[in-house]
Amino acid sequence: MGLKRVFFLVALSMLFACKQGLKTPDVSKIKVNLQVIRFEQAFFSIDTNHIDEALTKLNNDYPGFTKDYLFNILGTTPDSASKDIRLFHNTYRRLYDSSKQLFANIKPIEQALNKSLQYVKYYYPNYAIPTKLVTFIGPINSYGNIITTDAFGIGLQLYMGNNYSLYNTEMAQILYPSYISRRFDQAYIPINCMKNIIDDMYPNKNLGKPLVEQMVEAGKRQYLLKLFLPNMPDTLTTGYTAKQLAICNSNESNIWHYFIQNNLLYESNPDATKDYMNDGPNTPALGLDVPGLIGQYVGEKIVLKWLDKKGNVSPDILMQTPAKQIFEEAKYRPN
Repeated sequence: MGLKRVFFLVALSMLFACKQGLKTPDVSKIKVNLQVIRFEQAFFSIDTNHIDEALTKLNNDYPGFTKDYLFNILGTTPDSASKDIRLFHNTYRRLYDSSKQLFANIKPIEQALNKSLQYVKYYYPNYAIPTKLVTFIGPINSYGNIITTDAFGIGLQLYMGNNYSLYNTEMAQILYPSYISRRFDQAYIPINCMKNIIDDMYPNKNLGKPLVEQMVEAGKRQYLLKLFLPNMPDTLTTGYTAKQLAICNSNESNIWHYFIQNNLLYESNPDATKDYMNDGPNTPALGLDVPGLIGQYVGEKIVLKWLDKKGNVSPDILMQTPAKQIFEEAKYRPN
């Protein structure tokens, strides 16, 4: 049950923004039923005075995931497991207690993921979807969302709500500045799970490509994400606030002309492209109000233009079509 893909979550804005041009198919007859496993409850119930016996039982009850959790998430070793587990229990007991209230009813998350997996199976009937939803609590600097060979793994420590006290500590803000931690909300669980599905289907190979191709590749993934989450507000799927999204939409032409005027479209130097393809509080060159990941925003616009010209194109054809070809055929020219 080894880890296949890991996604360091970024996630929170419940404000609504409309999507355009996405048709929602009927998936009601597609059978999906995730098995929910509350691993954190079992882990925080173990007797820390008898670690070896407790871990043996834990591994018997949750084969595969227990080892992934101990060694890949907690980062412990066989020699230090007892000491590390006792320390982790003491350090994260308060967070676990809070999570019991916040995630007492996980049914809405389960239902949302089941629905998204129905869309995955609709578009990709041969893809082996996860069959389990495993919740756990890991260190604050560890994974918030993973996908294994047969399960989604949800690290609740990074979904406690943006006002959770731990996120506002100096240590946590170094790891996750407010533009990231403001999204630490359970509303982002389905989004991050679907991003892991997409990364599993189509490993990212953007390194060293011209900026415009990186943009289009990011836009393709964003479009696919919305196919899997057709009822999710754009303010969640993009990670932008409603204000940030409105600024992007009202300045779409200016943003595009900036890339043209500064000869950035075919720039491949990572130092020159990172500000446009990475998350951040803003895009400095475009102004303090323009959010980070602006390349993804532009890339999705190019993809939508291409799809509008091509008509009925399957998601796999879109994802397999070279980004350069999409850009050239789209003839994206925002007014």
